[in-house]
Amino acid sequence: MFKIGLIINPLAGLGGSVALKGSDGMAEQALALGAEPRALQRSSLALAELVALKDHVTIYTVSGDMGETVCRSLGLPFEVCYQAASPSTAEDTHRAVPLLVAQGIDLLLFAGGDGTARDICAEVPERLCVLGIPAGVKIHSGVYGVTPAGTGRLLARLVRGEPVSLVEAEVMDIDEAAFREGRVRARRYGEMLIPGELNYVQAVKVAGKESAELVLTDIADEVIERMEEHDDCYFIMGSGTTVAAVMERLGLNNTLLGVDLVYQKRLLASDLDARGLYEWIKDKPCKLVITLIGGQGHIFGRGNQQLSPQLIRAVGRDNIWLLATKSKLNSLQGRPLRVDTNDPALDRELGGLIRVITGYHDEVLVRVANPEDEAQ
Repeated sequence: MFKIGLIINPLAGLGGSVALKGSDGMAEQALALGAEPRALQRSSLALAELVALKDHVTIYTVSGDMGETVCRSLGLPFEVCYQAASPSTAEDTHRAVPLLVAQGIDLLLFAGGDGTARDICAEVPERLCVLGIPAGVKIHSGVYGVTPAGTGRLLARLVRGEPVSLVEAEVMDIDEAAFREGRVRARRYGEMLIPGELNYVQAVKVAGKESAELVLTDIADEVIERMEEHDDCYFIMGSGTTVAAVMERLGLNNTLLGVDLVYQKRLLASDLDARGLYEWIKDKPCKLVITLIGGQGHIFGRGNQQLSPQLIRAVGRDNIWLLATKSKLNSLQGRPLRVDTNDPALDRELGGLIRVITGYHDEVLVRVANPEDEAQ
């Protein structure tokens, strides 16, 4: 019998769609802005991979939405070891971890973002294997699966007894207050032992500028030239330094860690949330200009939840302009690009080869694929 400890942060990811850049201390504000909790849904996607193996697992978890709710909905065998407050807090995580560990668990599974990873890291024994279900806004740490379903597939491999290497992975987090002001202050909080399968587990985000200024200028010039060829289009400008180089070249103010809207080289709106962004562009011709996260390869689902499935479908795959330096692509070491939109059907639709603008009149073809789809 494989024993799993389960902790879900039900508030994880709340701040993403409403452009709050995180959820730490912002839950009430996010809910007031219309944010919808998604941690339970993403946890269900991961744990659904265990339904066929439920006779071989026992889950030790926390009451209510911190674990019990999902286990009950999926019909998985579980035992509640800790009663959480309502609403739950980070303190519940700190108190629950030792109680779950005391059950002799083989692995601690948790859902959240970097703040949750920090809380787990502070309490978990050094040699206990952990694995994260990505549910937060900012996920810089290397302890998370590339998608919820990918996390579940890796977990199923462990339950079936398939050999999986174990490696140490970094727990990273940033100062959310500074993050909301466009400054990235990342800090390492420790390491945890995880299943070391690179196809299923994301790498630590590569921080800082990864290319010479000239390369970014070349990419920006290519994008601006294309903009001039599509003068009737609205341009959704995603987050990141590569897209920021385009905005700087245009002479426009840029939300480095948010999403802006440009029309005919004029800035129409800054730091839009998911609802506001869709209201702006619905029924309009538009292009989506985005980059990927170096080291991880994620296009959607890491810090840009303002780009909702509804919006991405409205834009259309063929209208996505993906920008990246070749050094950023090389940092993936041959791994495909990832998408984690919180809509598995859309993730599959986005799969396949995609053109990446890597310079002036220079582009390459790169594959987009998630592990759960590659395995089918």
